[in-house]
Amino acid sequence: MPYENLDDEAVRRRARAGRTPQEAPDRLRLATVDGRTLDEKDLDDRAGDDPSASGIVKPLPPELFVEHETNAEMRWDAMGDVGFHVPNDRFFVRNHTSTPIVDAATWRLRLHGTGLSAPRSFGYEELLAMPSVTRDVAIECAGNGRSLFTTQQHQEVAGTPWRLGGIGVARWRGVPLATVLERAGITPDAVDVMARGLDPAYVADGVDHGRVRRPIPAAKALRDVILAYEMNDEPLPPDHGHPVRLVVPGWIGLASVKWVGDIEVSTSPLSSPWNTEFYRMFGDAYPPQGGAPLTTQGVRSAFELPWNATLVAGRPYLLRGRSWSGNGRIADVEVSLDGGATWQRAPLRGPHVASTWTRWQVTWKPAETGRHFLLARATDETGAVQPSHTTHNDFGYLFDAVVRHPVTVVSG
Repeated sequence: MPYENLDDEAVRRRARAGRTPQEAPDRLRLATVDGRTLDEKDLDDRAGDDPSASGIVKPLPPELFVEHETNAEMRWDAMGDVGFHVPNDRFFVRNHTSTPIVDAATWRLRLHGTGLSAPRSFGYEELLAMPSVTRDVAIECAGNGRSLFTTQQHQEVAGTPWRLGGIGVARWRGVPLATVLERAGITPDAVDVMARGLDPAYVADGVDHGRVRRPIPAAKALRDVILAYEMNDEPLPPDHGHPVRLVVPGWIGLASVKWVGDIEVSTSPLSSPWNTEFYRMFGDAYPPQGGAPLTTQGVRSAFELPWNATLVAGRPYLLRGRSWSGNGRIADVEVSLDGGATWQRAPLRGPHVASTWTRWQVTWKPAETGRHFLLARATDETGAVQPSHTTHNDFGYLFDAVVRHPVTVVSG
């Protein structure tokens, strides 16, 4: 008997119809909206537009996204027809404020600070002329899985209630940040590198925190960070950082600053609200001043299956999922189809690349009707295993516990 199809064919048809061909337009005209390229007049016309209710430019069909105010979460149940990379139109969006429309023709990247011997700026065409690299990298919000603190561990947390869709893997092309830093004369005693975005200032509780910015150690900046200008072989879309963003492999998504406008390099430690007030662990298990600023992500797994899916007893199903870790490749995935009573290895499939995810699948022919919980537990190459419980923190960061995915089995 063939496996029961868990995909929504209508979703696939709509998604295919809405995709744009992968073209290589003039990169000075690189912002795209609704599948068409914006020229410079469009950019000028849009510059004064009021942002939409969400502050996001691209369409957010409900069969592909769950909207959370200024953010859009990818639906895992819409991933069944998606390969290793998440298409740009399906990639999750994390905005602190709203998506700016930036004209690449006039954009400049300014490098400054005490850690540079030759501070300077670069234009977009200058970046395009530099040697480039192309890398597959996952971007994941530090709050991915936050809602599970409440629904699974019965603990209160503050912040956007992501389930597990605050992640995506794309193919990024750009210039190594090290190349640009070296051309600006980064000094041996440089300590921190801080990129700042061109998005509107973030205001919370009446406090203006300025534009999003976050320091990273100079050693990390020189090792593997990219100034990306392409995403999945297309110019960066506005919501994902047009014209240039950082891509910081393995680290929380905040570090991959979008719409980069300037980079400060310092011989002393740098700080911003995004590594002092936010993106640190606070709570009973942490010091009163909070834990260290968040860096790498943990190990996680997700089923490509609707939450509270309804399945029919006696029918065979092919259950697919993905696992990932900020510390390296996934080495093993186990799946439980009986709420954790027994476990079986899930065969891994497709690319097996560090700083991305690994796909896997298992078959299941449910026999008993009623409510069931499906569990997936991954181990990465460092030996780190998903725990059964995540230590609580007030802002709900880095939920990495094994997720109890609910399904209901009914009689045929």
